[in-house]
Amino acid sequence: MTVGIERLAVYVPQYALRLADLAVARGVPPEKLTSGLGVREMAIPAPCEDVVTLAATAGARLLRAAGVGPDEIGMLLVATETGVDHSKPVSIFVHDLLGIGPRCRVYELKHACYAGTAALMTAADWVRAGRERRALVIASDIARYEIGSAGEPTQGAGAVAMLVGSEPRALVLGEQSGTHAGNVHDFWRPLDRRAAIVDGRYSVDCYLDALSGAFGAYREAERPRLGPAEALSDRLARLLYHTPFPKMAMKAHRRLVEVDWRAAPERWARVAPRLDDAALEAYRELAAPGLEAVARVGNTYTASLYLCLAALLEAEGTALAGRRIGLFSYGSGCCAEFFTGIVGDAVETVADAGVGRMLADRTFVDVEAYERLVGAGEAGGDPPADFAGEFVFAGLRDHRREYRRPGVLAA
Repeated sequence: MTVGIERLAVYVPQYALRLADLAVARGVPPEKLTSGLGVREMAIPAPCEDVVTLAATAGARLLRAAGVGPDEIGMLLVATETGVDHSKPVSIFVHDLLGIGPRCRVYELKHACYAGTAALMTAADWVRAGRERRALVIASDIARYEIGSAGEPTQGAGAVAMLVGSEPRALVLGEQSGTHAGNVHDFWRPLDRRAAIVDGRYSVDCYLDALSGAFGAYREAERPRLGPAEALSDRLARLLYHTPFPKMAMKAHRRLVEVDWRAAPERWARVAPRLDDAALEAYRELAAPGLEAVARVGNTYTASLYLCLAALLEAEGTALAGRRIGLFSYGSGCCAEFFTGIVGDAVETVADAGVGRMLADRTFVDVEAYERLVGAGEAGGDPPADFAGEFVFAGLRDHRREYRRPGVLAA
C-alpha cells in the first residue's frame, strides 16, 4: 500500500525577534549569531499561546485546506517535548478543540526532537494496516532557554500538522529506514524545570554519531545496491535534517557525505583530497534549499524537520515532483532515524503549507518586549489585538487548563 503525507500545514507565533537585535543587547557581534548559528529571526509566543494552541491552530488549518472533516480522522498523535501536564496529554486538548469525534485513537509522544518522526512512522504503520480513515500527526513545541544563557539564541516556537493516508500527494514514504539509539545526557529537562539543561558540544557530537549510525544502517539496506563509485546521496534530490539551528544542518551534511563517500571506494579516492570543498558543494545543492524557514523561525524541536519539509515543498515542490529526498531525525537522549520519500507527482496541489504567508505577516518586537513576553510565560488570558492564532489558552481554573477561540468569552 502507498502511504505517506497527504498535506502539511504550519503555524508559527505572530511575534518574532531579530537575532541581530538580540546580539547587540547581549554585547556580542551580530555575525556570531546570524552567521555562527545561521539564525536570523526567532518566533516568540504570546502569553495566551502554548503547545496546545500552536498544535490546534496548525491542525485546524490543515483540515480546512485538505477539505477533511474531523470525523474522518481515526488517529490523532501530537509530538512535543514541552507538554503542559505530567499525565494529561496535549493531544486530548487538541482533539477537543478540533472537534474530532470519540472514535479516535489519541495520544502524545515524547522523545525530545525525535518524537515528530516517531509519530509519523506510527501513523504510517497504522494506515498500512488497512485503516479506513486518516491519521493526523502534529509536531508542536516551544524551545525555551534562560535569558542571557548560551542557548538563548536557539529559541523558537511553531507547529507542523501532517495528514497521513493512502493518497500521499505531498510525500510518499519509503518502508525502509535506518535507526540508532543510545542512552546519553546531552539535553534534558527535569520535571521541576521550565528550561532545558544542555551540554552543547556533547550534544553536537551525539547528533553526529547518531547520524552516522542511522544513515549507515540505511545505506547498507539500500536496494538496488550501490556500486563502488556510487553514493546514496547521488540518488537523492534533497536532504533535510533535524535543524535546531541551520549551522547544525551544515555539520550534519558534512558528516553524512563523508560516511556516504567513504563507503564508495572509487568515489572516496576522488573526493578525499578535496573533502571540505566537495562537502560544501553538496551542502549548497542538497541541504541549503530546505533551511530558509528555520533561519527565520528558530528551533521548533519536534517540528523542526517538518518545518524544513513544508517550506521546501512550498518553494520547490513542483520542480521536485517524482523525485526522492532523504530526511534525518534526531532526538536527544537519544534516538535517530534516516528515511526517504518520493515527492508526490501532484504536489503542486497541496504544496501551500502557509509558511510564506505567516513569515511575511509577523510582528517584530524589540529586545525589551521580547523579555516581557518570555518573562510572562504561559500566563493565559486575552490575545493581543494582532493575534494570528485560532485558539488561546485562557488560563487555569481549579487546576484545569481552559482553551477557547479568540473573541469567545469564558463561561
